Amino acid sequence: MNRFVEADEYAKLVENELPENVLQALSKPVNNVGYSMGYEKSIVQNINADQDPIKDMHSLNELSLQVEKKTGEKFDIAEDDVLEITLRNYLAVGVQWVSLVTENLLSHPFIVLRRQCQVFNTSNRYHIHPITLLPSILNLQRRQGLATLWKGVGSCLLVRGMTLAIDDIISKFTGWPKEVNSKTTLKRFGQHILLKCFSIGVVVPFHSASLVETVQSDIASEKPGLFDIFREGSLRFLYWSSPQKGRMLPAWALIGPCVSLGIIKYLFSLVIRGLSSRIIRRRLTALRKKRAEKICDDELENQNAEIYTNLITTITTEVIFYPFETVLHRLQLQGTRTIIDNLDNGYAVVPILTNYQGAIDCYQSTIFSEGFCGLYKGFGAMILQFMSHLAVLKLSKLIVSKISETLSNQPSSRVVHYYNIDNIVCSSSSSNMS
Repeated sequence: MNRFVEADEYAKLVENELPENVLQALSKPVNNVGYSMGYEKSIVQNINADQDPIKDMHSLNELSLQVEKKTGEKFDIAEDDVLEITLRNYLAVGVQWVSLVTENLLSHPFIVLRRQCQVFNTSNRYHIHPITLLPSILNLQRRQGLATLWKGVGSCLLVRGMTLAIDDIISKFTGWPKEVNSKTTLKRFGQHILLKCFSIGVVVPFHSASLVETVQSDIASEKPGLFDIFREGSLRFLYWSSPQKGRMLPAWALIGPCVSLGIIKYLFSLVIRGLSSRIIRRRLTALRKKRAEKICDDELENQNAEIYTNLITTITTEVIFYPFETVLHRLQLQGTRTIIDNLDNGYAVVPILTNYQGAIDCYQSTIFSEGFCGLYKGFGAMILQFMSHLAVLKLSKLIVSKISETLSNQPSSRVVHYYNIDNIVCSSSSSNMS
């Protein structure tokens, strides 16, 4: 009873303390169903209102990913193009170096054999075909070793370097052009020819000394030093009008024919180079149109065209002027008391004993004693030289083409990056949906 009394008293106190409007609201009946439905509707509206910013945030994220993907693709395209161009430039330089090494070093053994056949006036075999020369090469290699085919390579390189240096010196002091093209005037072209005449004339005595080192036998002669060519060439200059030894021709008797032949060969090579360059470039243009490719300045193709142009020019020039080269080599070697290898069998050695009075006398004596084919002695060695040169170029071109195909067929980095982005986007969207 006491507890019920205390509860009533507490209720009265509460009624006295609460305001009237609150008491009226509490005394009215409450519609619980309607209130709960209105409350749920407001919650749904709030959730839907919150979903709109979330959707906007997702769209912004997708847009940013697309922008990043586009910019990444642009940077990848630029990087791939730069990398491909750099690799192609390296390949072009590599092909050029292969051609240069082949022309100056790998071809030297055939030059040695060719010159030995040219100056051997009493030989029984002319070696016009490469097949007849192969047994002599094998016997020579067995007797003296493989190094005998590389004799005189240092002096030959020094003579070529000396020619370039003299051209550069004369051009700096006189202003004459070292190179010519289709836009060169007639006056400048004449100055260029004079420059070539002076450089060839100065190098003739040193070329004669280099010829001696190239053809002399290793087992019957002392090995020359690297710079002996300068001493021998200078001595030939000092004995300008009188011979240094018994039947050696004076310098003036050699410079005239050598300069004349050198200038004629040079002019002929300019004509052949121009014609072959135009033919090769037209052929490349026709092949590009046939394959529906864009005509662009491809560094690798231009480099190949230039290499094959130089090869065609060299082959044509050497074949046509081969008899005149034989005459000049015999004149330069006369009176030097040189002992060469006997390429009839490849075992013995023979001395060179001639007594020509000049270029015309040498030509007539060769035709009379050896026949017209005597002017083409050692022609088979030149055939082997250009066959090996062409084989090396073909092999290098095949390797370069395989590398280019591999680089062009492999997928670029932008494609891989593109698929990685798709995977990232898919994973992010799936996580958002979850």
